[in-house]
Amino acid sequence: MAKAECTPKWNTLALRNRKTCPTPEKSFQTTFTPVSKDKNSQTAGLLAGGDTQSSNGPSGQFVARGSIESPSKVLLMLVAGLSFSTRLYKLTEPPHVCWDETHFGKMGSYYINRTFFFDVHPPLGKMLIGLAGYMSGYNGTFPFIKPGDKYENQNYWGMRGFCAVLGSFLPIFAYLIVLELSNSCTAAIIAATLLIFDTGCITISQYILLDPILMFFIMAAVLSMVKFNQQRYRSFTASWWFWLVLTGINLAGALGVKFVGLFVIVLVGLNTIGDLWRLLGDMSLSLVDIAKHFLARAFALILLPLILYVTIFAVHFVVLNKSGPGDGFFSSAFQSRLIGNNLHNASMPEYLAFGSTVTIKNLRIAGGYLHSHWHLYPEGVGARQQQVTAYLHKDYNNLIRNSQSGNPDLVRHGDIVRLEHKETTRNLHSHLHEAPLTKKHFQVTGYGINGTGDANDLWQMEVCGGRKGDPVKVLRSKVRFLHRATGCVLYSSGKTLPKWGWEQIEVTCSPYLKETPSSQWNIEDHINPKLPNISLSVLKPNFLEILLESHIVMFRGNSGLKPKDNEMNSKPWHWPINYQGLRFSGVNATEYRVYLLGNPVVWWINLASLGLYFTMVAVASIATQRGFSLEHSLVLVRGGGLLMLGWLLHYAPFFTMGRILYFHHYFPAMLFSSMLTGTKLVWDTVISVFFYLFHPLSYGMTGPLAHEPGSAMAGLKWMDSWEF
Repeated sequence: MAKAECTPKWNTLALRNRKTCPTPEKSFQTTFTPVSKDKNSQTAGLLAGGDTQSSNGPSGQFVARGSIESPSKVLLMLVAGLSFSTRLYKLTEPPHVCWDETHFGKMGSYYINRTFFFDVHPPLGKMLIGLAGYMSGYNGTFPFIKPGDKYENQNYWGMRGFCAVLGSFLPIFAYLIVLELSNSCTAAIIAATLLIFDTGCITISQYILLDPILMFFIMAAVLSMVKFNQQRYRSFTASWWFWLVLTGINLAGALGVKFVGLFVIVLVGLNTIGDLWRLLGDMSLSLVDIAKHFLARAFALILLPLILYVTIFAVHFVVLNKSGPGDGFFSSAFQSRLIGNNLHNASMPEYLAFGSTVTIKNLRIAGGYLHSHWHLYPEGVGARQQQVTAYLHKDYNNLIRNSQSGNPDLVRHGDIVRLEHKETTRNLHSHLHEAPLTKKHFQVTGYGINGTGDANDLWQMEVCGGRKGDPVKVLRSKVRFLHRATGCVLYSSGKTLPKWGWEQIEVTCSPYLKETPSSQWNIEDHINPKLPNISLSVLKPNFLEILLESHIVMFRGNSGLKPKDNEMNSKPWHWPINYQGLRFSGVNATEYRVYLLGNPVVWWINLASLGLYFTMVAVASIATQRGFSLEHSLVLVRGGGLLMLGWLLHYAPFFTMGRILYFHHYFPAMLFSSMLTGTKLVWDTVISVFFYLFHPLSYGMTGPLAHEPGSAMAGLKWMDSWEF
């Protein structure tokens, strides 16, 4: 039989006619090793791109495919030129706030002014935006109130330019990553072309957003990881350490911008596990050598990113030291460290006593201060008694007096109290009428006058986690108020009341007694002239406490991002098919319109390639099992598998998320699918043509709408769900 001597005359579909990069002849002075017939040894370490050669071998020994010492500089310069020119073109247009610039531009201003704010994402991206604005002459005074507000004479171009520059690196990174994985200039240039001429990637890179910053760190981390994988036979050399440490730095950057940076951390982690598994199977390495490899990776990929991530928050807390709109989202103790907050450098009695005047703050995000006013609940909304709400701002009507006793006896865990609203002198009261919005809860009202009322005004005060006799500590103690008559617990639902309730937060009495932030409160302001005051500086939380609290608040904020009534919520299955875009600016023919939508040809080619990949792997696997040696089959399995895994990790988790989702969440995954689609040269021309047709979506347009004669987009609205 001649089967073993046969060389197949065909290649797999996507790898046919692939050109390899011109490489100096010396780079192919490599050492070839016999291929083991043990299938386990052939597959071990595929994820890490491993081989059976010793990882501690001489630095001059490489795998048979050769090293890529110098990719084509001409092609790289071409990619860079096209990428920067397409991202920086018409950067200042439109000269008004677009979409989420109203959030992230404003947050950049807060950093310049050192004003504390709250956001559901880690701070690095906003800090960099603020730094870019400051360095370009922006003074942080523009209010960023709503989309469409004119920038006038503000230097907004620096913040947009910073995001555009980082976005311009994405095609460059894609080129270098695919070049490393495939040793093919054709594959690399196609991957870069897909991103250069994608209208969606251009749009999302040109505005003051976190997305281009996040994707920069994701792609930089993947490139560093791939470069490190190529250093496997130069263990512990300077270049080996450089790429390993740079991978860790970029992982910290990705996570420091958004929590979805965790996905690329998982990707690098799986690659590292495969790499260590390969090393464990290398019998030329001692256990001490393996331990050194493990410790090096633990330092660079775990400890170093963690240190950098914590450092980002340390800088964040130092810079934002002034009271601002974010105060109310955090605990009273947290607020006491902010200059300008009424708790900063304040003094008050340390322990709550009967007869004290206090403010009571709910511990859920945006839970508000316990509040009342003279207005009554309207007819048909429970009993027509005085409204009790939660108010997000500090106000005189937040003051509550504990009127149970005139003696300065301390209030302790389990004590019965009556809470009187200072302004109206009505008591905090509940009964079996249903709450205004949360129908399974009971209504809370203000009842009685000047300390008189009934048994429904009595509440039992409990210190969460406390025991009978424990005192209530100002700022630090978490307390609950249990209604004596009904057994329910005082609760801030987080729901906004209608206009009759001044759009404040609903307060109810919940029959469900499980401890949650919504049913937990703390004493913030505390006035009692019969007790000695202490400086609140002794109650200020330390760095680890505020770091932990900030993460708890961010996680709760993320989980609370639910779709509002009639709000459009994008579905993850919409994204790969480019089903529906996102309006950045303008609606009618007289406005400057920008619409976030991917180049349809790019996105649909990527979608086809994702499905085609599994077919190609199946064909290659069957052929290899039958003894055929297919060119680039290892590139398909290893490099393609790594990119497919990256796509899955950055896409699949969104199907499990309960928060509101938007089209732009798919763009990190789109980077991986584009790199996977490095197959046919003919596509470049097609992609360029459709980029020209769809480019007005990215750079903006005025005049007739798509369905009207003379429109720049006439005949190009191929799907009814596209809203340009």
